[in-house]
Amino acid sequence: MRILTRYVLREFIVPLFYCMTGFVSIYVLFDLFGSLPGMLEHHLPFRVAVRYFCGYLSPYFHYLVPAALMLATLYTMWSFCRHSEITAMRASGVSFVTIVKPLLAVAAVMAAAVAYVNECYVPRNAHWAQRLKTNSGFDLVRMEKSDEVLFRNSSELRTWDVDATVGEDAAELSGVRVTVDRPGGTRLMTVSAERARYLDGEWWFDSPKVQHYDALGREIASPTPELDSMPSRCFPDFGEKPSDFAMQNRPWRYNSVRDRLRRIRNGTDLTDDARDECTYDAWAQIMSPFACIIITLFAIPAGISSGRQSVFRGIIGALGMYFSFYGVVIGAMVAAKAGVANPVFAAVFPAALFLVLGLRSFLKQR
Repeated sequence: MRILTRYVLREFIVPLFYCMTGFVSIYVLFDLFGSLPGMLEHHLPFRVAVRYFCGYLSPYFHYLVPAALMLATLYTMWSFCRHSEITAMRASGVSFVTIVKPLLAVAAVMAAAVAYVNECYVPRNAHWAQRLKTNSGFDLVRMEKSDEVLFRNSSELRTWDVDATVGEDAAELSGVRVTVDRPGGTRLMTVSAERARYLDGEWWFDSPKVQHYDALGREIASPTPELDSMPSRCFPDFGEKPSDFAMQNRPWRYNSVRDRLRRIRNGTDLTDDARDECTYDAWAQIMSPFACIIITLFAIPAGISSGRQSVFRGIIGALGMYFSFYGVVIGAMVAAKAGVANPVFAAVFPAALFLVLGLRSFLKQR
């Protein structure tokens, strides 16, 4: 790595770290006033408290990172211009792109981190933090079981009524009742058990009680009495996964893109409006990490302007672009969910528009 690259990277990483630390501290302190009594009452271990705050903050990560990148970029470029370092670099034959390449590289890494947090960390840990605080009041014993879950698989005509999911991954269910219908709407079979476990990709029921029905919905004797009387039985036709129950049991905003697309694909009961909303949410989550790169692109020229002309002008310009970007995002969301705009277009348009504007402003500095 060149000396200049290391220098620019160091000058950028330090204010970025301070900005992220400041934003996180504000959020943690804001929540701590309401959470501390419950934590102390139930003697919450330190590692669990850390996990709680990480889970609590994770849904806001894709907003905090772009804001921190904007402020750190503004400060870095202002500092370079104020001390005439960019002029010296350019006079030495260093291109403008080479100077700001470390900033864009860090923005790309942070965008990848946002995508990872949204897809892999938020679905499990954000909902876990919410349940720990809201449902159990920081009581880990009560946290072990979720509230009642009702899951309908419209494509396979199965309805699951579950008293509780045990554990975070919902691979064990207690108080299970499964209803299977015929395509015509009449009852085909019901299965009930005190416990069901998801093992090796299949559902195993402990001491299941199976009741069969004829085409008119009347109870009939079991056609497979030996199989139905087994103390533990596998139901390979039940294709639902634990993630389906977890998705059903947590707020929609905490779901990953994979879960959202699976809901759209399997949700034959969704209305056209509901399907459009789900489609917009999935695509909006896909596009959210690009905000890191877009905001860094227009913060670079704004920072240069603050160093060469007026600090006030540069800061106002960057803040104006920042709030304009999220204003357009909100407007597109409203249009998509009102059925005025195509959901995919509404999710992609703000990022595409401001990427073009950011590149145009960035290229002028060359």
